[in-house]
Amino acid sequence: MASPYPDGDREKVASKLPSALQQALKVRAAELSLDIQDAVEAAINDWRHGTSGGAEVDTAGARSFSTWLPPGLYEQFKETCTDRGVSYTQGLAQSIRGWLDANPSPQHGARGTDPERKIVGNQKGGVGKTAISAGIGEAYAEAGKRVLIVDFDPQGHLSEQLGVPQIEPDHDSLVSHMCGDGSGDLRDLVVEIKDPRFEKRLHVLPACFDGFLLDAKIAVVAMQKRGFQKEAALELALRPLEADYDVIIVDCPPSLGIAMDAALYYGRRRRGEAAGGSGVVIPVLAEDSSATAYGMLAQQIEDLCEDLSLDIDYLGLVVNLYDSRRGYVATSSLDNWKSLGDPKVLAVIGDLKEQREAVRKRMPLLSYAPQSDQAEAMRQVARGATR
Repeated sequence: MASPYPDGDREKVASKLPSALQQALKVRAAELSLDIQDAVEAAINDWRHGTSGGAEVDTAGARSFSTWLPPGLYEQFKETCTDRGVSYTQGLAQSIRGWLDANPSPQHGARGTDPERKIVGNQKGGVGKTAISAGIGEAYAEAGKRVLIVDFDPQGHLSEQLGVPQIEPDHDSLVSHMCGDGSGDLRDLVVEIKDPRFEKRLHVLPACFDGFLLDAKIAVVAMQKRGFQKEAALELALRPLEADYDVIIVDCPPSLGIAMDAALYYGRRRRGEAAGGSGVVIPVLAEDSSATAYGMLAQQIEDLCEDLSLDIDYLGLVVNLYDSRRGYVATSSLDNWKSLGDPKVLAVIGDLKEQREAVRKRMPLLSYAPQSDQAEAMRQVARGATR
């Protein structure tokens, strides 16, 4: 619907737009010193005059959105929607998505790349995924990078270890945003780790108990919504936050399901992105069961790359909790990991007390014991897992 603008040269348009796109539009227009109404006008004109509307956008949970457009433009826009067989909400979402893609953030332009995305995962539990995720995040923040660590494991160990409360069930969360049910800005859920060592650069997106049902929820959404790509759910949720960070680290659950597929997809090499910046860091142990779990994850990565024509880089292995006193099994397993060559072993981290003490104190390792061997190993992993 439309109503006259006070001075007559525009008319008010009331429609709907997903909250993530509303927020991204608001931020991008501010970055480019544009009025939102001028950005929307340009977006609609570009979309109407394009040969096609572009990829379908997930509009589930779209919320009220209004702006001012030149008289007649909204009617022309609706005619184009009808001709292309899409709803007005879908047409507007495609318009805004196209404009955002065509007008990148100056912050991204200055940095020359999307944030590096480190996916820390292994099907086997107890290998230290959480410790590695937190440790390399701390190392990057210590080195001056803006870091977001995503606690993607519903067990919430990373959140707990850093003293960040988990999100209760049925509240706005990463899971609700992945399912298109987000009720607010995902930024509002991000928690800063208040430690002078990191100078406000280290943030955590907490785990949520609803994550235990994520695979089932995503499967239901995929059946209900035409064009919904379940593997892209994590990326759709996190995209609006990317301009705020140089590195995004995802601490994954010990799973081979849809959640892991979504994390791996998020860590793929994007178009124009150099190899070795984003990808998968795999913590392992020096034992046979860890090798079996690694093989299962490698097969999942291979299948996903083949099915969706992706490139997912192995950033490296981290042999964690290593103790040569455990004898031949430990030493021979370490030799086997090193002999792989690709992926390379980024670091061998001993089974030492500092990490356990830091967890007990709910402190970042690099603050609790910055000079420890474990802290230095985390810095080594961070250096090795980047281009």
